[in-house]
Amino acid sequence: MIEKKRLIPDQTTVAVLMGGWSAERNVSLASGEACYGALRRAGFNAIMVDVKRETISSVLLDMKPDVAFNALHGKWGEDGCAAALLETLGIPYTHSGVRASAVAMHKEMSKVLFRAAGIPIAESKLVPIEDAAADHAMPVPYVVKPVAEGSSVGVHIVTEAKNGPPKMILEQRELFGERVMVERFVPGRELTCAIMGDVALGVIDIVSKASGWYDYQSKYAPGGSQHILPADIPMDIYRKVQMYAIMAHQALGCRGVSRSDFRLDDAPGKEPELILLETNTQPGMTGTSLVPEMAAHAGHSFEELVTWMVNDASLDR
Repeated sequence: MIEKKRLIPDQTTVAVLMGGWSAERNVSLASGEACYGALRRAGFNAIMVDVKRETISSVLLDMKPDVAFNALHGKWGEDGCAAALLETLGIPYTHSGVRASAVAMHKEMSKVLFRAAGIPIAESKLVPIEDAAADHAMPVPYVVKPVAEGSSVGVHIVTEAKNGPPKMILEQRELFGERVMVERFVPGRELTCAIMGDVALGVIDIVSKASGWYDYQSKYAPGGSQHILPADIPMDIYRKVQMYAIMAHQALGCRGVSRSDFRLDDAPGKEPELILLETNTQPGMTGTSLVPEMAAHAGHSFEELVTWMVNDASLDR
């Protein structure tokens, strides 16, 4: 096997793709700015590109970067569209390729692969949005979420205390589309594990300080959650989280960095239940994000992490 030649930072132009026009634009801007800063500190000729639908290809063609660092989140950036554009333009890029990105972003499609790989997942189904708003699609408690969004955007937990199905989703049809995912709610701890190449990093136990679950506010507001690293859980479960994160990364065909999120129901008096929720091919890279924290725990500074990602960039991912 021929070892890939390492890039010389001060001779390498990196276009940091950020912003976009998805529901996660603000998160992407924060990720992009953080990665841009780290790349500049690492010596790269990094350039921030606020992605616009009508100008992205022309900007990249004029710029002719050596690498595109994909810091986009949500639709059009995380679902394979950006990767397809970069493949067409012949610009090597970070993170996963077209197929893995598209499948991972579609929660129901990704579950098909997870189930086939033997990874435990929560029961779920796709339901027309009108039906989900009119009546309970499964016994409470359950979760209603968009089929293809990230960052907990649009997630509703339905409990008996809610006194009925989530009628408000009809007001968010642009976000949800015509069908929504209805998924069994798994109580307990929120765990996450990142993959860097083919190596599982540490497992974090996320304690949300306000809502009780890792919602948008908990993810991105300073102090919104506490990250316990390494997670204080039995070692056999810790190893299972790492194993399932690798299995999910491989089942989807991910490249570079991914992050898989889990729920652990370890209530007393019952057998612990570990469930994979989803795998993120474009995990957040902000000041409060989990992947840089897990990388640091493994001995990689933020600058070293983004340098590794740039050197890992390629076409045909």
